[in-house]
Amino acid sequence: MALVDVLIPTCGRKTALAITLTGLLGQTFQDFDITIADQTSGDRYLDDGEFRTLFRALKLGGHRVRALANLPRRGMAQQRHFLLQQASAPLVHYLDDDVLLGPTMLERLVHVMEEERCGFVGAGVSGLRHLEDPWPEDLPFEPWQGPVRPEPHTWQTIPWQRYRLHIRDNPLHLTRRYAADGRTVRYKVVWVGANVLYDREKLLSVGGFGWWERLPPNHSGEEVLVQLLLARRYGGCAILPAEAYHLELPSQVPDRDVKADHLFEELAPLLAPLEGETPGDASAAGSMPSGYGASPSAET
Repeated sequence: MALVDVLIPTCGRKTALAITLTGLLGQTFQDFDITIADQTSGDRYLDDGEFRTLFRALKLGGHRVRALANLPRRGMAQQRHFLLQQASAPLVHYLDDDVLLGPTMLERLVHVMEEERCGFVGAGVSGLRHLEDPWPEDLPFEPWQGPVRPEPHTWQTIPWQRYRLHIRDNPLHLTRRYAADGRTVRYKVVWVGANVLYDREKLLSVGGFGWWERLPPNHSGEEVLVQLLLARRYGGCAILPAEAYHLELPSQVPDRDVKADHLFEELAPLLAPLEGETPGDASAAGSMPSGYGASPSAET
């Protein structure tokens, strides 16, 4: 069994998925298998020659590759739940189908996870369209001093402003400022999208994505919710250098009115309780900051 199961949800992104898989082929860390959950209707392009060659090349490198259909589409939480059900490795790496990883990205994620033993470790993605933008001086960047620890948030204390760390090309700007020498920097987040390594047992202990049936198919924020729960119970972080690049495709969830993280106040006391907390103790829901729910490079 591999140390990492790379889990890739995909739908109708033939070229982007091929680029994502090619990035995995070039990783310095090689102890991983790959499971793809495909929700493409119509022609099954994963049987085309380009993918057959990619799969064979990955298998030559010692990686098991599985491409599974998961239809009908019932939302991203169900997609991630389906993928988690297929996993058996100690660590699971959720990788979106439109992200190109630099060669040492997975190695860095695994190294930090093995050191910190926290709930999740991620790295923000950059679309490389805003590299010449001025440095945003007010970014809420806060490195971890010492080991990563749980952050016992209630709904009213969640640091939503941290979402700004991962919009536009801010992950690359942060890399240039704080990790230009290549050293690994851990920092506090509210969530990380598109490129996240989880401890599988810890993820399952906070319910995984098992609540997916409570959401309509057009929801977003499913990884926000699980990361808030994991951070509350085990801690989590993002790292620099952020060697991950968004391929600038539009979101497949354009309607983001239903956000999974609104389940936090109900689920947190059940799945990630604070000392002395009982169900019903979590704070009442508040409002979200402007721009919440945007894809990593969506701001123009």
